[in-house]
Amino acid sequence: MRALIQRASHASVVVDGETVGEIGAGLLVLVCAMRGDTEAETDWLARKIANLRIFRDEAGKMNRSITDIGGAALVVSQFTLAAETKGNRPGFSTAAAPEDGERLYLHFADQLGSHGIQIATGVFGADMKVSLTNDGPVTIWVETPSR
Repeated sequence: MRALIQRASHASVVVDGETVGEIGAGLLVLVCAMRGDTEAETDWLARKIANLRIFRDEAGKMNRSITDIGGAALVVSQFTLAAETKGNRPGFSTAAAPEDGERLYLHFADQLGSHGIQIATGVFGADMKVSLTNDGPVTIWVETPSR
């Protein structure tokens, strides 16, 4: 699995003009299941993100996790993280099939929530308008070890 996480002071996702997910301080997590991924990868990724110390402590150092600050996560599926860019038109053959991608995306969101993090989500496969105020900015790529 792949994820692009962004530390946010606010993030939201809109589908068909309606806000379907919104958070205050926390993380925007763009996530993509790759071909061959299983629940084991989603569990590892959720644990990694829940414990990643990218929030400021009292000294201003990145030393606190999302669970430490009581932050929320907006989890949005984004198969384009699987893009292969050898040519001028990206290919997505390494992304999981849609039915597997949706199942793993939902499992990932549930697993992240199991760490005590409030979860909001987008809508799998929908045309989404995602907004955020990136805090820092802090943007980090996380990939499961099998990749």
